[in-house]
Amino acid sequence: MKKHKLNRTIANFLLSVHFLLCYQSKLNFQSPLTMAADALLTDLFKQLASTISQLAKEEIKLLGGVDDEVEKLQDKLGFIKAMMDDAEERHAVKQHTGKLWLAKLQDKYYEMDDVLDTWSTARIKAEIEKEEGKPADVNAPAVVKKKVCSFFPSPSCCFNLPLRHNLGHNDLGHKIRKLNEKLDEIFNDRVKYGIDFNRQPEVVERPITTSFVDESDIIGRDNYREELLSNLLGMGSPKERNPRVISLVGMGGLGKTTLAQIAYNHSEVKAHFEKRIWVCVSDPFDQYKVANEIIECLEGQPPNDTELQSLLVKLCSLIRGKRFFLVLDDVWTEDFTKWEPFRNALKCGAEGSRILVTTRKTGVVNMMESSLIIDLGVLSINDCWLIIKRIAFSDDYGEQYRDLEELGKQLANKCKGLPLAAKILGSYLRGKMSKKEWEKVLHNDLWHLEDIENGLWGPFFLSYYELSSSEKQCFLFCAVFPEDYEFDKFELIINWMAQGYINSKENIEMEVRAEHYFENLVMRSFFQDFKKDDNDGKIVSCKMHLHDFAKSMAKDVCFEINYSSDKVEKDFQRARQLSLIVKETFPEYVYNAKNLRFFHLNFWSSKTVPPELFDHLTCLRTLHLEGQSTLELPNEVEKLIHLRYLKLSCISLKDLPETVCNLCNLHSLDVRKCLKLEKLPQGMGKLINLRHLLLHDDGKIKSFPKGIGRLTCLRMLTYFPVAIGGEGDEICKLGELKNLSHLRFLRLKFDTIDEKTKLRRRMDDDVLVLNGLESPPRLESLKIEFYMGTRLYPIWMMSLTTLKKLTLSQCLTLECLPPLGKLPLLESLVIASTENVRKVGDEFLGIELEPKNKTKNKKDDYDIVFPNLKFLKFLYLDNWEEWKEIGAAREEVENGTLRIMPHLQSLRINYCPKLKSLPGFICTTQIPSLYELVINEEPSLYEYGIGEEWDKISQIPNVKIGYRYVQRDGHEVKSLLGSLIDSKEFSHPKYQH
Repeated sequence: MKKHKLNRTIANFLLSVHFLLCYQSKLNFQSPLTMAADALLTDLFKQLASTISQLAKEEIKLLGGVDDEVEKLQDKLGFIKAMMDDAEERHAVKQHTGKLWLAKLQDKYYEMDDVLDTWSTARIKAEIEKEEGKPADVNAPAVVKKKVCSFFPSPSCCFNLPLRHNLGHNDLGHKIRKLNEKLDEIFNDRVKYGIDFNRQPEVVERPITTSFVDESDIIGRDNYREELLSNLLGMGSPKERNPRVISLVGMGGLGKTTLAQIAYNHSEVKAHFEKRIWVCVSDPFDQYKVANEIIECLEGQPPNDTELQSLLVKLCSLIRGKRFFLVLDDVWTEDFTKWEPFRNALKCGAEGSRILVTTRKTGVVNMMESSLIIDLGVLSINDCWLIIKRIAFSDDYGEQYRDLEELGKQLANKCKGLPLAAKILGSYLRGKMSKKEWEKVLHNDLWHLEDIENGLWGPFFLSYYELSSSEKQCFLFCAVFPEDYEFDKFELIINWMAQGYINSKENIEMEVRAEHYFENLVMRSFFQDFKKDDNDGKIVSCKMHLHDFAKSMAKDVCFEINYSSDKVEKDFQRARQLSLIVKETFPEYVYNAKNLRFFHLNFWSSKTVPPELFDHLTCLRTLHLEGQSTLELPNEVEKLIHLRYLKLSCISLKDLPETVCNLCNLHSLDVRKCLKLEKLPQGMGKLINLRHLLLHDDGKIKSFPKGIGRLTCLRMLTYFPVAIGGEGDEICKLGELKNLSHLRFLRLKFDTIDEKTKLRRRMDDDVLVLNGLESPPRLESLKIEFYMGTRLYPIWMMSLTTLKKLTLSQCLTLECLPPLGKLPLLESLVIASTENVRKVGDEFLGIELEPKNKTKNKKDDYDIVFPNLKFLKFLYLDNWEEWKEIGAAREEVENGTLRIMPHLQSLRINYCPKLKSLPGFICTTQIPSLYELVINEEPSLYEYGIGEEWDKISQIPNVKIGYRYVQRDGHEVKSLLGSLIDSKEFSHPKYQH
């Protein structure tokens, strides 16, 4: 009876939540002050459908008396999803009481999630305990876990737990009943709090731009203006499409439209083009509207036609044979099908015609096939101050602003280089002439100076409103980090996953979807100052744009405290994120933040984490403990049953408590900064949801505990010590990796060896061990270090069919490179410190594996060697003397039936002092995509800058020899030619950049 009562309670609870959300979905929240709560509800709608549907099918049908209610609930699910498809058209809730109502709903939402996650965790632990009761067998199949459904914000919740299973029903049932009652109470209070479900939508309208501008108001854009005018008035390349498309890219408020207006009205532009057209495109991209406005601009009156085909025919006739200049301002669509009819019609113009596009999205730039991209940067503080004082004071400044200049520059810094922000701030300060008034503005939130939705701040929010609810949460999450913090992209992604912001779909992994979110935020300029991987050109780190804006939006739930004492007066009741730096005593006020989901704790002195911490902060999804010296992790960490991401940053940490292995929901364990960590806990095999095991590259861990093969969710293993000889039965062997079917990234580090007498035996062992490895079927990135064999054999290498990135490093006895040319997806290849390699030839390309008598019948019937390779780097090959010309397949290369590295973009050769020449196929006639050649510390190759061999590489746009450019952007750097060999000064690594 008790079980049936609990089951009925759970069903009624879910039913109550459903009806609450049905009504709530009618409330469209556009106010940015409520956007965080709104984002939670949006994802809840989407996830609730699949969650309850699965639960209903598998479990609730087993219960008596609730079938009818569940059937009604299922009938409503389609309606919920349809409502959420229109989630971006939201109604504003501006009343303070309405915000309080939303806050209460949000809090209960989190509480509900914790209850369900507790339920799921008990199920997972029961499975682990059941599995541990069996005899250990590393060769047996790993535990088959049931499908994991994402219930925001806990992406690994498992909801197919049998309700009849004894998992502490009394406690959970009590919590669910109380929560159900509270949700009913909140919903019934909606009228009292002024919530109106029938309010008409309010939207922030996109501003309509015109071609008119006062150029005297423009500050700090001279360089961009000159570059733009030069490209508008120049002849361009014969290979370029006509008309040539030039794009101005940047986030709202950077001055893209203003720069376009300056170019449009420039006297030389007016004289150069026969026709000039200005169209404010905005969003959505209305083909009829755009066509009508172009024709009206050309004819002086709107056309009578209503069909797009007729409009485009007329457009073509009006520009045929004429050199025109078309500005498409504020383009948002990335749909090529909407742009293609215009692209084709505009080809009727004369050579030299130009299209100038302003946009916030790099996707638009690619869609419109831009030949030139001008990415607008931010203004300097001084330029922002010039804009502020020009607007805040009268034309005759006199001396009135002198006393305010220091404060003014501090205010200018708050503009973050955005000219629109400086204009808004200048307008707000007009008429305020006292220091007291300026200090008040300085210490207040810049984003709340006016009606931020409908006022001049509107352009900043257009990009924000374009984001999905999950992307908004990902962006706002960044506010907990300090301003100008440099984010590691991958760490940011796994934080988003841990917090539950990534809505995983079937066949799309969370990491892949999170990467899409990141790319979308990049396209909309929410991130900046990118650093890229030298080996594959992908973004590895960035900084956040508009930190103050994000912090303002998340101010009730996000806190950052530095060096504070127990006297800090903050209300942590609703806190979800906290970054805390402790200098001496740990402040106990943190214990009041019982609902924290993200906690970064930085000890600046020798400290032990107080065990009491884990009694209070039990809702944590992310925990980052950082210590400058000694830092110990207590056994009590196991109490954090909801934890998804554990990061420890302490050089002195030598081991982890065994209780870490009880964190069965853990997605990511990051100990990359624990340089002295010597071993992993023996029970690591219990972390069956672990996706990322991140260890230091040069760590002291010599072997892994047995059972790593059970971690079948593992995607990334940054370090695996290959223990030759297998000391002890509890050592994890390389063979266990065959069970890791989801592994994407793997680094194998073989034992280093000092005794030369053991070298031969060690060489044979390494070959046997590596060739015996059954490669994980989805492996995309592989690094092999300290392998001591003389060869890497073809059969094993050819099994790496999904590999995109490969690094071979410190393979000191390797005598020839493996046949990598046939790897179909390989994009990045690094060969480093293989000092026994003297020649590179056909075997590297894989050509010698081809049948000797193989012939091609047709010109277009060809083979490709390294079909997807984009980045190739050779580093520290001390004895490499020759990169041989094509031998066995010379005829195939010459007649075009064999292509080599057709997509190579960058070739770097560093510290290979004996290399004398490059093969003939390294030139743009055969590799048109090659844009960069870097040769450093190779005196014998310096002649490429001045001798006859220059013809081999002269078509490569960027050539750098000895850390100095010989050719840049297709132009010779003449000051370096002829003097490079004698210029020993510039061979020093300090000049590399």
